[in-house]
Amino acid sequence: MHSTGIAGTTLQIHPATRILQKYGSRQRPREPREASPSYIYTTNTKTGKFRNSLNGLYWLEVPEKRPPGSVNDHWPALTASFLGWSLDAFDFFLVVLCLTAIGAEFHKSDKEIAFSLTLTLAFRPVGAFLFGLLADRYGRRLPLMIDLVFYSIVEVATGFSPNFTTFLLLRALFGIGMGGEWGVGASLVMEKVPVKWRGVVSGALQQGYAFGNLLASIAYLFLFPRWGWRPMFFLGGLPALLALFVRVRVKESEIWEKSKEESWANLRTSIFRHWRLFLYLVLLMTGMNLASHGTQDMFPTFLQRFWHFGVRDRSLISAVGNVGAIVGGTFIGFISDRVGRRRAIVSALLFAVLLVPLWAYAPHIALLVAGAFLLQFCVQGAWGVIPAHLSELSPNSIRGFLPGFAYQCGVLLAGPVSYLEALLAEKMSYATAMAATATSVFILTALIAALGREKKGVDFENS
Repeated sequence: MHSTGIAGTTLQIHPATRILQKYGSRQRPREPREASPSYIYTTNTKTGKFRNSLNGLYWLEVPEKRPPGSVNDHWPALTASFLGWSLDAFDFFLVVLCLTAIGAEFHKSDKEIAFSLTLTLAFRPVGAFLFGLLADRYGRRLPLMIDLVFYSIVEVATGFSPNFTTFLLLRALFGIGMGGEWGVGASLVMEKVPVKWRGVVSGALQQGYAFGNLLASIAYLFLFPRWGWRPMFFLGGLPALLALFVRVRVKESEIWEKSKEESWANLRTSIFRHWRLFLYLVLLMTGMNLASHGTQDMFPTFLQRFWHFGVRDRSLISAVGNVGAIVGGTFIGFISDRVGRRRAIVSALLFAVLLVPLWAYAPHIALLVAGAFLLQFCVQGAWGVIPAHLSELSPNSIRGFLPGFAYQCGVLLAGPVSYLEALLAEKMSYATAMAATATSVFILTALIAALGREKKGVDFENS
């Protein structure tokens, strides 16, 4: 037996304690009836406690180390963030679907109403900047609740817009709320979910956007023909109730609590230290948003102007595309856990290039529907990897700010795409305008993703 003194006392530790220390169990082994061969064990008394036992022996209780995501507290966080992102997208796509009706009421052209979409996208970085800083300084939960209530109020107010100027102002304010939700919600979920499920949960979370689009299509199908576009925005009050769910059920991120910066000065220093990463993420997100908004925002207008479809057919085809997006995002997110984040993104976008002719130039309706499903399967499949990819690349201390702000800066740079497509459609067919845009951005974004780096499966607690 070796001898060691701790605070002037030699401590004898039962051999079974070494098993406790190795596996981190809280359960004490049975007390020995006779003194057993003992060992001297030196420990950090900040992480363990000594207890007196029989026969003059001492037991060592080692606190159990619980890894992030080991408890199912990620489910409430995923539910809240998914629904928050869904209701964000619901409001955004109500404008997309009602574009011609809103234009008719305010006596504006498609191009002018499409500008309201650009305005919403342009103000999203403001929300990401403000709420992202709050999330890294004060935690993820409080900024998420404030954001949900804020954009609920703006959504309901949109339905009461008395004129086009007020409508534009409210769409800009909504952009602030929409921009704040994604970064805060994604960081909260990704910090809680088990590493092995990070990709598939990332895909499910991101497809809250497609789910919101699907809900908007359903609302448009059933509510618009009877009541018009205004009452649909009144449903936007629902996120305020979601804020109560966050308050009651969602726990704060343990990763944030361990790695938060203690002052605004330290947070600012940490942000500027990673400016190169920020620029790359902005470039990647610009391409991803060009791919998404370039194939979604003007698609219902394309169906109306080029195919001359009515409300019912436009809603159903848009809904089919959103189902493809939900399936593709979750599936390719799952695949990214096996093959890597970059490879999954690049593969999905290159497959999308091959589908553009079917999507834009389908000779009949059946192939048009198939093209809508398959193209969004690939586009939103690539997007399904993004929450995990950006969270893994970002340091713990600025994960609330960096992914969300980079994402929304990419939105800002990609914002004019719907306006550009409307301009091109005045000089050529809608089909050609959308096909040329989609093909170009798919190839460009695949290249940007391929040239980047990744940290798939990184352990946030030890990074």
